Amino acid sequence: MQKTEKQALNLDVNLQQQATEKVKRDLSLVEAALYVAGRPLDLNELCSVLKTRSKNRVRKLVSAIMQDYANRNTALEILELKDERYVLQLKAEFTPLVRRLVNRPLLSTGPLKTLSYIAYRQPVSQKRVIDVRGHHAYGHIKLLKEMGLIASERSGRSWILKTTEYFADYFGLSHDTATMKKELKHVFEDFSKQETSKT
Repeated sequence: MQKTEKQALNLDVNLQQQATEKVKRDLSLVEAALYVAGRPLDLNELCSVLKTRSKNRVRKLVSAIMQDYANRNTALEILELKDERYVLQLKAEFTPLVRRLVNRPLLSTGPLKTLSYIAYRQPVSQKRVIDVRGHHAYGHIKLLKEMGLIASERSGRSWILKTTEYFADYFGLSHDTATMKKELKHVFEDFSKQETSKT
């Protein structure tokens, strides 16, 4: 009788250890997915990585890892965005301090200026963008669409351009267009002050 009880106890301990190991592995997988993606991931994407259908389980795992990052008090953070999307990113206060170490910018100056114009003026017609930015902007618009930063929709004989949710997430901006424009205005003003102080 004692032998059977001991075997049952050992089996119980082994099951608990396996469960703990699985949770640790799943937490590591969530962290790895967010790191590699470099963009926000939604619950469906995280469920796919973890090979589970339980969104509730994934929510609990993400919540645990968010808390872990908050307790560590490091330069990185995991944030929950609208529509249950999560992103691993550098805390805003560290960005200006390490920006010069980035090897390669996301975009060269020309496409970045075109993107800035579209973001600030959206929704804006493609014709207007070409009038302001020049014919080379056709190439910029094509590139920005391929990168998923802007989207276009037909309006009569013209195309109307606007930024995507991915754009807002990538640059840490609001999804609400009016709020985004205010945020961009502050960014442009800050950048202008920095450039003026350099000269």
